[in-house]
Amino acid sequence: MKYYIIGQRELVLAFKMTGVDGTVAETKSEVLEAFNKLTGKGSVTGVPSGEIPRILILTEDSSALIQNEVIEWQKTGKFPLIVEIPGLNGHNPNRKSLTDTIREAVGVQI
Repeated sequence: MKYYIIGQRELVLAFKMTGVDGTVAETKSEVLEAFNKLTGKGSVTGVPSGEIPRILILTEDSSALIQNEVIEWQKTGKFPLIVEIPGLNGHNPNRKSLTDTIREAVGVQI
């Protein structure tokens, strides 16, 4: 399974050491350009279908910059699946965790 990361320089380098490709992106335009390239959205030329990663890892900071685009992509149900990880400064306390989101949607604490 192919993975890809978009985020801060240090995290991208750490993931590259384990064989995961990535793009260093810290501004909204950089994140959006990398995201559009991988998903084939916008005017940016996408990657060939055989090279589309199955899992796209976004840092919480990167995901927050393009939140609307991420939500719209997740609604399509297409690959790559998006996984958010904490950035270098740890979990953003202003963002809901997956557990909190499930609890709100289902009404059951897990």
